[in-house]
Amino acid sequence: MINEGGIDMNFILSSEWSPYLVGFFIGVLSWISFLVSDKPLGTSTSFVRTSGMLEKVFSGPKSTERAYYQKYKPEIEWQWMLVLGIVIGSFLSAVSSGQFTFELIPEVWAAEFGYTPVLRLFTALVGGFFLGLGARWAGGCTSGHGISGTLQLAISSWIASICFFIGGIITALLLY
Repeated sequence: MINEGGIDMNFILSSEWSPYLVGFFIGVLSWISFLVSDKPLGTSTSFVRTSGMLEKVFSGPKSTERAYYQKYKPEIEWQWMLVLGIVIGSFLSAVSSGQFTFELIPEVWAAEFGYTPVLRLFTALVGGFFLGLGARWAGGCTSGHGISGTLQLAISSWIASICFFIGGIITALLLY
């Protein structure tokens, strides 16, 4: 499918996109984020807000009196919707490109650690806990620092991004 400008639009259904094109679109999205909301593009605060909403369900409205939830109000806002959009968009992309499969245990994991769902779930929960802890400790997540912070030339974000890569390489070498 080629539009009037001569651009092949079949790339939308492709299983792989150009990293340069995706980087360009993420940069434009970051600009729009600053223009529309005066906030950087990031996702980890949405998980904090979600934990507050869950705590409110189980503990009642008193949980919102905590100082932490005064700063990060447990509510659905645009970054929370961005996370939802990432999940939905990823699913739609996988389906439309023909790459979607449901796997309880991915083959790469199974080859290294076996087909034990309990171990996989435990590892995911522990990893998620440390990921959330690290994002709060670092003052943001990989998208917050790696995209928005480096775009603003924040030294802390450049240091955090370098550490993300080093940690990822070390983890990959240890696991695989």
